Amino acid sequence: MTFVEYKQLNPFQRFAYNFKKFICNVPHAVANFFKALGRGIVKFFVGIGKGFKNYGVRFAKGDWATKLSYLIFGIGDIHKGKYYKGILFFLAEVLYALYMVFFGWGYLQKFPTLGTVETTQGYNEMGMPVTEYGDNSMLILLYSVLSIVITIVIFAIYIANIKDAYQHQLMKAEGKKPTSLKQDVRDFLDGKYHITLLSFPVLMIGIFNVLPLIFMILIAFTNYDMQHLPPGTLFHWVGLDNFTSLFNFVDSSTKATTFIELTKWTLLWAVVATFSNYILGMIIALMINKKGIKLKALWRTLFVIAIAVPQFVSLLLMNQMLQTNGAINILLSYFNGGVNPQIQFLNSSTLMARVTVVIVNLWVGIPYTILSMSGILMNIPEDLYESARIDGAGPVKTFTAITLPYMIFVTTPQLITQFVGNINNFNVIYLLTGGGPSTEQFYQAGRTDILVTWLFNLTMSSQDYGLAAAIGILVFIVCATLSLIIFNNSKSMKDEEAFS
Repeated sequence: MTFVEYKQLNPFQRFAYNFKKFICNVPHAVANFFKALGRGIVKFFVGIGKGFKNYGVRFAKGDWATKLSYLIFGIGDIHKGKYYKGILFFLAEVLYALYMVFFGWGYLQKFPTLGTVETTQGYNEMGMPVTEYGDNSMLILLYSVLSIVITIVIFAIYIANIKDAYQHQLMKAEGKKPTSLKQDVRDFLDGKYHITLLSFPVLMIGIFNVLPLIFMILIAFTNYDMQHLPPGTLFHWVGLDNFTSLFNFVDSSTKATTFIELTKWTLLWAVVATFSNYILGMIIALMINKKGIKLKALWRTLFVIAIAVPQFVSLLLMNQMLQTNGAINILLSYFNGGVNPQIQFLNSSTLMARVTVVIVNLWVGIPYTILSMSGILMNIPEDLYESARIDGAGPVKTFTAITLPYMIFVTTPQLITQFVGNINNFNVIYLLTGGGPSTEQFYQAGRTDILVTWLFNLTMSSQDYGLAAAIGILVFIVCATLSLIIFNNSKSMKDEEAFS
């Protein structure tokens, strides 16, 4: 279809055309995503190969001090007069060696089995009960991960030590002197200030984000559950058993059925909640910002006040209002001859509960959309509208040709964020329905539970940590894949410099 033919379509035909185009492009987008992933993996291994090559070249061309730096950190720097740096490298090696000898190596030895000595109950010579504690699988896994991460960091320091020694060797051969401590400090406060500024945040991210993430991923490959709780009992590696149980309809039909049904409901909920908030929020924002509307500041203030109320307070209040004898049913009784209809909004019908959840989500989510949309609407260039009016475009044509494309162009990252946020929207489901209505067909889940609330139930109720970790990994893969595919194929990514 040519550009002229496309411009002759009405708004509904354009929407159908764009939707069909998007659906047809999804397989290509998925294929391109995995191609890019494959290229990234290839580049990674090529980089590793180049690293090994440079490792050998530096050793072959290095002097005795550079060669000795392969065994003892910092010797090359000390030999070239870079004393403070060489001492720091050497201290890093010494501290790592002490850590591994007195602490880390003991846990790494038990990492393949996660412990073999069980905790036992016995009696002492006085006949008193005594607990003889054995291995703690949790501590073994945690400290093993910590030791592995520290080892990776030390390896990076090791490579930096070799590169630094060889670089100073070349500088010495060219008759250059190594920089002093004062010069390096000045450099890190000026030219390399970004490294100095980001060092502490990166360290905190590593400690509080990366380590727990690695730990959670490894938990997914263990049988850590109610029957294997340390320190009383050990848990062990089980490979992919937790993942296969989610797709095995023969041996674990309840878990598999629960996972498939909750995945379908989670994706449906994320799509409906995201676009209902987006569309209705856009409509209300357009109404507020329309020329001629009075008291615009008042309407915006009312929505800001709605945001100011903590979300969990609003959800708990709505939960009480939607009960059988809640405010909603009492209000409806005035239209029913004084008889309470006792409508079960939350805990009877699956369809009713899900529709109620979506409607309440509009109540707590639309104000955020309105405020962001209002800011975007006020920043659309006025000359675009002037040109449209000169060409004879009406309100509908102006909206479909200018306002809507501009808003989608700007808010695509926000839409992706909201979509992922709704996949992980714990508050609305948990505080409103608690996952209900309950059913025996699902494993530790109700009809309105989504994957994240099911994960919570598995963790807090049944203490099935291994299965919960496996679900968390799958949720991450789904969210990351969808986000990257949609964003990389949006105009916000392809034409980020300007709107056309």
